[in-house]
Amino acid sequence: MKPQETEQLCAQIAAAGRQLQAVLKQRILGQDTAVEQICLALLSGGHVLIEGAPGLGKTSLVQALAKAVDLSFRRVQFTPDLMPADILGARVLETTVDGQRGFRFLPGPIFTHVLLADELNRATPRTQAALLEAMAEGQVTSFGETHRLPEPFFVAATQNPIEMEGTYPLPEAQLDRFQLQIEIRMPSLDALSALLERAPAENETLTPIFTKELLMQARQLVREVPVSFELIALVARVLLATHPADASSGPLVRRHLRHGASPRGGLAILAAARARALLRGRMHVTREDLDALWHPALAHRVVAAFGAAPGGDAVRTALQEAWQRGQRI
Repeated sequence: MKPQETEQLCAQIAAAGRQLQAVLKQRILGQDTAVEQICLALLSGGHVLIEGAPGLGKTSLVQALAKAVDLSFRRVQFTPDLMPADILGARVLETTVDGQRGFRFLPGPIFTHVLLADELNRATPRTQAALLEAMAEGQVTSFGETHRLPEPFFVAATQNPIEMEGTYPLPEAQLDRFQLQIEIRMPSLDALSALLERAPAENETLTPIFTKELLMQARQLVREVPVSFELIALVARVLLATHPADASSGPLVRRHLRHGASPRGGLAILAAARARALLRGRMHVTREDLDALWHPALAHRVVAAFGAAPGGDAVRTALQEAWQRGQRI
């Protein structure tokens, strides 16, 4: 692609991205940061884990996003009795018109563009693991046969951090597949007042902003956004600083963390940073992009030490220390 064409496409994607975020912010009040982060994950080809108390708009955010980008959408409510075949699909025995009998694969709800895995931690580990291949490779293997998923494929999983009874905590291998962990918090007083004042909308329609073709072009362009060696080295130093056994780690990391972030965490930061730069009309990543994304990309990838709550203040301060030490080294 010629430089002039790249510049024009960058401007088109940035304009569409601003419009997309504006539309989502009008429907999901008081969650501006969450809106930006889910858009960044979608444009950079990642998946998101959305965490928040019931009633804060987790499901509404994903539904609105799917409508605004003109993609197919399926929702799966995860429960303890849900089986992998309920998500992936199963083989059914059928008889053809000529009397022949054979098996045919019946695709499950995972064969969609946007999959909402609602309350993912309520399903058993076996069912949770059914998403691993799909999230990592964009395909499903069933009965020895491989089936490609539609592109783009985007998983948004939710979990309730308050009610933990009867849940199955996500294993570290599964958490590592999510590019960003998005926190949905209680909105401010002004946003809450505006939300309560608004009349409930029934079957609200959204005019698609991103076509499928433009989204795929954006994903390709995101991969081409350059990152300086200096910023890549910064991310690498921060990753090492999250590991208690590494010499670069600080006292808070050694006290509150048992395991640090994986290299996939560094790739997640850089991919989201490239998307953030593109949505701001830039074809280069800056320190500001990394500042905004290191925590949602790493918080769910570190393992808290005994006595430290996962995602709690102790882990947050330990990660903050790792980020600061990575900049000083």
